Amino acid sequence: MAETITITDDRTGQTVTVPIEGGVFPASAIRSLDPSLFVYDPAYMQTASCKSAITYLDGENGILRYRGYPIEQLAEKSTFLEVAYLLLEGELPNPDQLATWTHDITHHTFIHENMRKRFVDGFHYDAHPMGMFVSALAALGTFYDGAKDIDDEESRQRQVVRLIAKTPTIAAMCYRFSAGLPFNYPSNDISFPANFLSMMWKIGDEYELNPVLEKAMDVLFILHADHEQNCGTTAMRVVGSSNADPYSSAAAAASALYGPLHGGANEAVVRMLNDIGSIENVPAFIQSVKDGEGRLMGFGHRVYKNYDPRAKIIKQTAYDVFEVTGKNPLLDIALKLEEVALQDPYFVDRKLYPNVDFYSGLIYQAMGFPVEMFTVLFAIPRTAGWLAHWQELLADKEQKISRPRQWYVGPETRDYVPMSSRS
Repeated sequence: MAETITITDDRTGQTVTVPIEGGVFPASAIRSLDPSLFVYDPAYMQTASCKSAITYLDGENGILRYRGYPIEQLAEKSTFLEVAYLLLEGELPNPDQLATWTHDITHHTFIHENMRKRFVDGFHYDAHPMGMFVSALAALGTFYDGAKDIDDEESRQRQVVRLIAKTPTIAAMCYRFSAGLPFNYPSNDISFPANFLSMMWKIGDEYELNPVLEKAMDVLFILHADHEQNCGTTAMRVVGSSNADPYSSAAAAASALYGPLHGGANEAVVRMLNDIGSIENVPAFIQSVKDGEGRLMGFGHRVYKNYDPRAKIIKQTAYDVFEVTGKNPLLDIALKLEEVALQDPYFVDRKLYPNVDFYSGLIYQAMGFPVEMFTVLFAIPRTAGWLAHWQELLADKEQKISRPRQWYVGPETRDYVPMSSRS
Protein backbone atom coordinates (compact mmCIF):
# COMPACT_ATOMS: atom_id res chain seq x y z
CA MET A 1 0.00 0.00 0.00
CA ALA A 2 1.38 3.38 -1.02
CA GLU A 3 2.11 5.84 1.76
CA THR A 4 0.12 9.03 1.31
CA ILE A 5 -1.13 11.99 3.30
CA THR A 6 -4.46 13.75 2.77
CA ILE A 7 -4.82 17.39 3.75
CA THR A 8 -8.21 19.07 4.09
CA ASP A 9 -8.77 22.82 4.00
CA ASP A 10 -11.62 23.21 6.50
CA ARG A 11 -12.43 26.66 5.07
CA THR A 12 -13.42 25.25 1.71
CA GLY A 13 -13.73 21.50 2.24
CA GLN A 14 -11.17 20.95 -0.52
CA THR A 15 -8.77 18.04 -0.01
CA VAL A 16 -5.54 16.94 -1.61
CA THR A 17 -3.72 13.62 -1.35
CA VAL A 18 0.01 13.40 -2.04
CA PRO A 19 2.62 10.64 -1.63
CA ILE A 20 4.95 10.34 1.36
CA GLU A 21 8.44 9.34 0.26
CA GLY A 22 11.15 8.74 2.84
CA GLY A 23 9.08 10.48 5.50
CA VAL A 24 8.68 13.60 3.34
CA PHE A 25 5.69 14.99 1.43
CA PRO A 26 5.90 17.85 -1.10
CA ALA A 27 4.90 21.40 -0.20
CA SER A 28 3.08 21.50 -3.54
CA ALA A 29 0.19 19.91 -1.63
CA ILE A 30 -0.33 23.18 0.23
CA ARG A 31 0.00 25.23 -2.94
CA SER A 32 -2.60 23.14 -4.74
CA LEU A 33 -5.10 23.80 -1.96
CA ASP A 34 -4.47 27.55 -1.92
CA PRO A 35 -1.49 29.31 -3.59
CA SER A 36 -1.63 32.03 -0.90
CA LEU A 37 -1.38 29.49 1.95
CA PHE A 38 2.06 29.08 3.57
CA VAL A 39 3.50 26.91 6.33
CA TYR A 40 5.04 28.76 9.28
CA ASP A 41 8.22 26.94 10.29
CA PRO A 42 10.73 29.08 12.24
CA ALA A 43 14.33 27.84 11.86
CA TYR A 44 13.15 25.19 9.36
CA MET A 45 12.52 22.71 12.16
CA GLN A 46 10.23 20.57 9.99
CA THR A 47 11.18 21.66 6.46
CA ALA A 48 13.36 19.80 3.97
CA SER A 49 14.76 22.46 1.64
CA CYS A 50 16.55 20.05 -0.69
CA LYS A 51 17.20 16.46 -1.65
CA SER A 52 20.75 15.37 -0.84
CA ALA A 53 22.75 12.18 -1.30
CA ILE A 54 25.77 13.37 0.70
CA THR A 55 25.24 12.82 4.43
CA TYR A 56 22.76 10.64 6.29
CA LEU A 57 22.01 11.54 9.89
CA ASP A 58 19.69 9.62 12.22
CA GLY A 59 19.62 11.63 15.42
CA GLU A 60 17.34 9.25 17.30
CA ASN A 61 19.78 6.37 16.92
CA GLY A 62 23.06 8.30 16.84
CA ILE A 63 23.98 7.40 13.25
CA LEU A 64 26.12 9.51 10.90
CA ARG A 65 27.20 8.34 7.44
CA TYR A 66 28.99 10.06 4.57
CA ARG A 67 27.67 8.72 1.24
CA GLY A 68 26.53 5.59 3.12
CA TYR A 69 29.83 4.94 4.92
CA PRO A 70 29.60 4.96 8.76
CA ILE A 71 31.60 7.78 10.31
CA GLU A 72 33.22 5.27 12.68
CA GLN A 73 34.77 3.33 9.78
CA LEU A 74 35.95 6.46 7.99
CA ALA A 75 37.55 7.91 11.12
CA GLU A 76 39.39 4.64 11.81
CA LYS A 77 40.47 3.64 8.29
CA SER A 78 40.38 6.66 6.00
CA THR A 79 42.10 10.02 5.60
CA PHE A 80 40.60 13.47 5.30
CA LEU A 81 41.57 13.88 1.64
CA GLU A 82 40.01 10.52 0.82
CA VAL A 83 36.84 11.56 2.68
CA ALA A 84 36.79 14.92 0.90
CA TYR A 85 36.93 13.08 -2.44
CA LEU A 86 34.11 10.80 -1.28
CA LEU A 87 31.90 13.74 -0.31
CA LEU A 88 32.51 15.54 -3.60
CA GLU A 89 32.48 12.60 -6.02
CA GLY A 90 30.10 10.18 -4.31
CA GLU A 91 32.49 7.23 -4.20
CA LEU A 92 35.77 6.38 -2.51
CA PRO A 93 38.71 6.93 -4.89
CA ASN A 94 40.75 4.12 -6.39
CA PRO A 95 44.54 4.36 -5.96
CA ASP A 96 45.08 6.36 -9.16
CA GLN A 97 42.23 8.76 -8.40
CA LEU A 98 43.48 9.32 -4.86
CA ALA A 99 47.04 9.92 -6.08
CA THR A 100 45.86 12.50 -8.62
CA TRP A 101 43.53 14.16 -6.10
CA THR A 102 46.23 14.33 -3.43
CA HIS A 103 48.73 15.75 -5.92
CA ASP A 104 46.27 18.42 -7.08
CA ILE A 105 45.42 19.50 -3.54
CA THR A 106 49.04 19.44 -2.38
CA HIS A 107 50.22 21.58 -5.31
CA HIS A 108 47.52 24.23 -4.85
CA THR A 109 48.23 25.06 -1.21
CA PHE A 110 50.17 28.27 -1.95
CA ILE A 111 48.29 31.56 -1.87
CA HIS A 112 48.98 34.70 -3.89
CA GLU A 113 51.70 36.86 -2.37
CA ASN A 114 49.41 39.90 -2.51
CA MET A 115 47.00 38.08 -0.22
CA ARG A 116 49.74 37.57 2.33
CA LYS A 117 51.59 40.88 2.01
CA ARG A 118 48.81 43.37 1.37
CA PHE A 119 45.43 41.94 2.29
CA VAL A 120 46.33 40.39 5.65
CA ASP A 121 48.53 43.30 6.70
CA GLY A 122 45.46 45.52 6.48
CA PHE A 123 43.92 43.91 9.57
CA HIS A 124 44.33 45.31 13.05
CA TYR A 125 47.03 43.53 15.03
CA ASP A 126 44.49 41.85 17.35
CA ALA A 127 41.91 40.90 14.70
CA HIS A 128 40.06 37.67 15.45
CA PRO A 129 41.46 34.81 13.29
CA MET A 130 37.97 33.71 12.24
CA GLY A 131 37.04 37.21 11.12
CA MET A 132 40.22 37.27 9.04
CA PHE A 133 39.47 33.80 7.68
CA VAL A 134 35.96 34.77 6.53
CA SER A 135 37.29 37.88 4.80
CA ALA A 136 40.14 35.99 3.18
CA LEU A 137 37.80 33.37 1.69
CA ALA A 138 35.75 36.07 -0.02
CA ALA A 139 38.87 37.91 -1.20
CA LEU A 140 40.42 34.73 -2.59
CA GLY A 141 37.86 34.62 -5.39
CA THR A 142 39.09 37.95 -6.74
CA PHE A 143 42.44 36.36 -7.64
CA TYR A 144 40.98 33.90 -10.17
CA ASP A 145 39.40 34.92 -13.48
CA GLY A 146 37.36 31.73 -13.69
CA ALA A 147 35.87 31.98 -10.21
CA LYS A 148 32.48 33.06 -11.55
CA ASP A 149 32.35 30.52 -14.38
CA ILE A 150 30.18 28.19 -12.35
CA ASP A 151 28.53 26.69 -15.44
CA ASP A 152 31.88 25.38 -16.65
CA GLU A 153 32.56 22.01 -15.03
CA GLU A 154 36.32 22.23 -15.48
CA SER A 155 36.42 25.69 -13.92
CA ARG A 156 34.26 24.54 -11.01
CA GLN A 157 36.65 21.69 -10.32
CA ARG A 158 39.60 24.09 -10.24
CA GLN A 159 37.86 26.27 -7.68
CA VAL A 160 36.99 23.23 -5.55
CA VAL A 161 40.63 22.11 -5.50
CA ARG A 162 41.83 25.64 -4.73
CA LEU A 163 39.45 26.15 -1.83
CA ILE A 164 40.18 22.82 -0.14
CA ALA A 165 43.93 23.24 -0.69
CA LYS A 166 44.21 26.84 0.45
CA THR A 167 41.97 26.92 3.54
CA PRO A 168 44.68 25.40 5.81
CA THR A 169 47.19 27.91 4.43
CA ILE A 170 44.82 30.80 5.07
CA ALA A 171 43.99 29.48 8.55
CA ALA A 172 47.66 29.21 9.52
CA MET A 173 48.33 32.65 8.03
CA CYS A 174 45.54 34.17 10.15
CA TYR A 175 46.95 32.58 13.30
CA ARG A 176 50.56 33.60 12.61
CA PHE A 177 49.45 37.17 11.96
CA SER A 178 47.43 37.32 15.19
CA ALA A 179 50.41 35.89 17.10
CA GLY A 180 52.89 38.29 15.47
CA LEU A 181 54.82 35.44 13.88
CA PRO A 182 56.30 35.21 10.37
CA PHE A 183 54.32 33.29 7.77
CA ASN A 184 55.34 29.70 6.95
CA TYR A 185 55.01 28.50 3.38
CA PRO A 186 53.26 25.18 2.73
CA SER A 187 55.19 22.05 1.79
CA ASN A 188 54.51 19.67 -1.11
CA ASP A 189 56.19 16.75 0.64
CA ILE A 190 53.93 16.01 3.63
CA SER A 191 50.32 15.08 4.30
CA PHE A 192 47.39 17.49 4.42
CA PRO A 193 47.16 17.61 8.26
CA ALA A 194 50.95 17.59 8.67
CA ASN A 195 51.24 20.53 6.29
CA PHE A 196 48.74 22.52 8.33
CA LEU A 197 50.42 21.74 11.65
CA SER A 198 53.81 22.63 10.19
CA MET A 199 52.56 25.99 8.92
CA MET A 200 51.05 26.64 12.34
CA TRP A 201 53.96 25.78 14.61
CA LYS A 202 57.25 25.75 12.69
CA ILE A 203 59.81 28.28 13.92
CA GLY A 204 62.54 28.76 11.34
CA ASP A 205 63.34 25.29 10.06
CA GLU A 206 62.56 23.57 13.34
CA TYR A 207 59.42 21.51 13.78
CA GLU A 208 59.21 17.82 14.58
CA LEU A 209 55.75 16.45 13.88
CA ASN A 210 54.42 13.71 16.13
CA PRO A 211 52.49 11.13 14.06
CA VAL A 212 49.89 10.78 16.83
CA LEU A 213 49.03 14.48 16.56
CA GLU A 214 49.04 14.25 12.75
CA LYS A 215 46.54 11.37 12.95
CA ALA A 216 44.42 13.21 15.53
CA MET A 217 44.22 16.26 13.26
CA ASP A 218 43.18 14.05 10.36
CA VAL A 219 40.46 12.37 12.45
CA LEU A 220 39.15 15.73 13.62
CA PHE A 221 39.05 16.92 10.02
CA ILE A 222 37.07 13.81 9.01
CA LEU A 223 34.56 14.23 11.85
CA HIS A 224 33.91 17.86 10.92
CA ALA A 225 33.86 17.44 7.13
CA ASP A 226 30.07 17.49 6.80
CA HIS A 227 26.97 17.37 8.93
CA GLU A 228 23.92 17.60 6.71
CA GLN A 229 21.84 20.83 6.50
CA ASN A 230 23.31 22.80 9.40
CA CYS A 231 23.36 26.59 9.52
CA GLY A 232 26.64 26.99 7.62
CA THR A 233 25.75 24.47 4.90
CA THR A 234 22.34 26.08 4.47
CA ALA A 235 24.07 29.44 4.06
CA MET A 236 26.34 27.89 1.40
CA ARG A 237 23.31 26.60 -0.49
CA VAL A 238 21.27 29.79 -0.13
CA VAL A 239 24.05 32.06 -1.37
CA GLY A 240 25.09 29.52 -4.00
CA SER A 241 21.52 29.43 -5.32
CA SER A 242 22.03 32.98 -6.60
CA ASN A 243 24.89 31.61 -8.77
CA ALA A 244 27.45 33.41 -6.61
CA ASP A 245 31.01 32.16 -6.97
CA PRO A 246 32.09 29.41 -4.52
CA TYR A 247 34.46 31.71 -2.62
CA SER A 248 31.65 34.15 -1.77
CA SER A 249 29.36 31.25 -0.90
CA ALA A 250 32.00 29.65 1.33
CA ALA A 251 32.60 33.00 3.04
CA ALA A 252 28.88 33.16 3.81
CA ALA A 253 28.99 29.62 5.20
CA ALA A 254 32.04 30.48 7.31
CA SER A 255 30.24 33.60 8.58
CA ALA A 256 27.40 31.38 9.80
CA LEU A 257 29.95 29.09 11.43
CA TYR A 258 31.47 32.12 13.19
CA GLY A 259 28.33 32.44 15.31
CA PRO A 260 28.72 31.07 18.87
CA LEU A 261 25.60 28.90 18.52
CA HIS A 262 27.19 27.07 15.58
CA GLY A 263 30.96 26.81 15.31
CA GLY A 264 31.83 28.36 18.66
CA ALA A 265 30.38 25.61 20.83
CA ASN A 266 33.67 23.86 21.66
CA GLU A 267 35.13 27.20 22.75
CA ALA A 268 32.14 27.59 25.09
CA VAL A 269 32.84 24.14 26.54
CA VAL A 270 36.42 25.07 27.46
CA ARG A 271 35.24 28.29 29.07
CA MET A 272 32.58 26.37 31.03
CA LEU A 273 35.15 23.85 32.30
CA ASN A 274 37.45 26.69 33.32
CA ASP A 275 34.59 28.34 35.19
CA ILE A 276 33.78 25.09 37.04
CA GLY A 277 37.42 24.98 38.13
CA SER A 278 37.63 21.58 39.84
CA ILE A 279 35.94 18.19 40.14
CA GLU A 280 34.57 19.18 43.56
CA ASN A 281 32.50 21.94 41.95
CA VAL A 282 30.80 19.66 39.41
CA PRO A 283 27.75 18.69 41.56
CA ALA A 284 27.01 22.32 42.39
CA PHE A 285 27.33 23.28 38.73
CA ILE A 286 25.00 20.46 37.65
CA GLN A 287 22.44 21.65 40.19
CA SER A 288 22.71 25.22 38.94
CA VAL A 289 21.96 24.01 35.40
CA LYS A 290 18.92 22.12 36.65
CA ASP A 291 17.80 25.25 38.48
CA GLY A 292 17.93 27.19 35.23
CA GLU A 293 20.94 29.28 36.27
CA GLY A 294 23.37 28.08 33.60
CA ARG A 295 23.85 25.89 30.55
CA LEU A 296 25.62 22.57 30.16
CA MET A 297 27.70 23.30 27.06
CA GLY A 298 28.68 20.40 24.79
CA PHE A 299 25.60 18.38 25.69
CA GLY A 300 22.55 17.96 23.49
CA HIS A 301 22.11 18.75 19.83
CA ARG A 302 19.37 20.04 17.56
CA VAL A 303 19.39 16.74 15.67
CA TYR A 304 20.90 14.10 17.96
CA LYS A 305 18.62 12.61 20.62
CA ASN A 306 21.21 9.98 21.38
CA TYR A 307 24.98 9.92 21.93
CA ASP A 308 26.63 11.84 19.10
CA PRO A 309 28.66 9.14 17.27
CA ARG A 310 31.44 11.67 16.67
CA ALA A 311 31.75 12.24 20.43
CA LYS A 312 32.69 8.59 21.04
CA ILE A 313 35.44 8.76 18.43
CA ILE A 314 36.76 12.09 19.62
CA LYS A 315 36.88 10.94 23.24
CA GLN A 316 39.30 8.15 22.30
CA THR A 317 41.28 10.58 20.16
CA ALA A 318 41.59 12.82 23.20
CA TYR A 319 43.25 10.04 25.18
CA ASP A 320 45.67 9.38 22.30
CA VAL A 321 46.61 13.07 22.15
CA PHE A 322 47.06 13.39 25.90
CA GLU A 323 49.54 10.49 25.82
CA VAL A 324 51.75 12.82 23.78
CA THR A 325 50.95 16.27 25.15
CA GLY A 326 50.20 15.38 28.74
CA LYS A 327 46.70 15.40 30.12
CA ASN A 328 44.69 18.56 29.75
CA PRO A 329 43.89 19.58 33.35
CA LEU A 330 40.28 20.16 32.31
CA LEU A 331 39.84 16.52 31.29
CA ASP A 332 39.08 15.27 34.79
CA ILE A 333 36.37 17.91 35.14
CA ALA A 334 34.92 16.94 31.76
CA LEU A 335 34.89 13.22 32.62
CA LYS A 336 33.20 13.88 35.95
CA LEU A 337 30.68 16.17 34.31
CA GLU A 338 29.85 13.51 31.72
CA GLU A 339 29.59 10.80 34.41
CA VAL A 340 27.22 12.82 36.60
CA ALA A 341 25.07 14.10 33.72
CA LEU A 342 24.61 10.66 32.15
CA GLN A 343 23.32 9.30 35.47
CA ASP A 344 21.00 12.19 36.26
CA PRO A 345 17.35 11.67 35.17
CA TYR A 346 17.09 15.41 34.43
CA PHE A 347 19.55 15.10 31.53
CA VAL A 348 18.72 11.52 30.54
CA ASP A 349 15.00 12.27 30.22
CA ARG A 350 15.81 15.26 28.02
CA LYS A 351 18.18 13.12 25.91
CA LEU A 352 21.10 15.43 26.56
CA TYR A 353 24.20 13.47 25.62
CA PRO A 354 27.75 14.69 24.89
CA ASN A 355 28.22 16.00 21.36
CA VAL A 356 31.35 16.45 19.24
CA ASP A 357 32.15 19.80 20.84
CA PHE A 358 32.47 18.40 24.35
CA TYR A 359 35.95 16.92 23.84
CA SER A 360 37.24 18.59 20.66
CA GLY A 361 38.12 21.82 22.45
CA LEU A 362 40.20 19.92 25.00
CA ILE A 363 42.16 18.29 22.18
CA TYR A 364 42.74 21.57 20.38
CA GLN A 365 43.88 23.21 23.61
CA ALA A 366 46.25 20.34 24.40
CA MET A 367 47.76 20.66 20.92
CA GLY A 368 48.48 24.32 21.56
CA PHE A 369 45.67 26.02 19.65
CA PRO A 370 44.25 29.15 21.29
CA VAL A 371 40.46 29.17 21.73
CA GLU A 372 40.18 31.90 19.07
CA MET A 373 41.33 29.33 16.50
CA PHE A 374 38.76 26.65 17.35
CA THR A 375 36.15 27.79 14.81
CA VAL A 376 38.81 28.19 12.13
CA LEU A 377 39.82 24.58 12.72
CA PHE A 378 36.18 23.63 12.19
CA ALA A 379 36.01 25.60 8.91
CA ILE A 380 39.04 23.96 7.27
CA PRO A 381 37.48 20.50 6.81
CA ARG A 382 33.89 21.74 6.56
CA THR A 383 34.88 23.53 3.34
CA ALA A 384 34.85 20.12 1.62
CA GLY A 385 31.30 19.48 2.80
CA TRP A 386 30.17 22.96 1.79
CA LEU A 387 31.57 22.48 -1.70
CA ALA A 388 29.93 19.05 -2.04
CA HIS A 389 26.56 20.65 -1.25
CA TRP A 390 27.30 23.56 -3.59
CA GLN A 391 27.98 21.15 -6.45
CA GLU A 392 24.88 19.14 -5.64
CA LEU A 393 22.77 22.30 -5.59
CA LEU A 394 23.99 23.41 -9.03
CA ALA A 395 23.17 19.99 -10.51
CA ASP A 396 19.66 19.86 -8.98
CA LYS A 397 17.14 20.95 -11.62
CA GLU A 398 14.46 21.43 -8.97
CA GLN A 399 16.45 24.12 -7.19
CA LYS A 400 15.93 27.82 -7.85
CA ILE A 401 17.25 30.90 -6.11
CA SER A 402 16.36 30.56 -2.43
CA ARG A 403 13.47 32.80 -1.49
CA PRO A 404 11.48 31.68 1.58
CA ARG A 405 8.09 33.25 2.14
CA GLN A 406 7.18 35.30 5.20
CA TRP A 407 4.18 35.68 7.47
CA TYR A 408 3.57 39.42 7.50
CA VAL A 409 2.38 40.68 10.92
CA GLY A 410 2.98 44.44 10.47
CA PRO A 411 0.51 47.34 10.11
CA GLU A 412 -2.10 47.48 7.37
CA THR A 413 -2.05 50.34 4.82
CA ARG A 414 -1.65 53.79 6.39
CA ASP A 415 -0.99 57.25 5.04
CA TYR A 416 2.23 59.17 5.37
CA VAL A 417 2.15 61.76 8.17
CA PRO A 418 4.14 64.99 7.65
CA MET A 419 6.76 65.78 10.28
CA SER A 420 4.78 68.80 11.47
CA SER A 421 1.79 66.59 12.31
CA ARG A 422 3.64 63.84 14.22
CA SER A 423 3.33 63.83 17.98
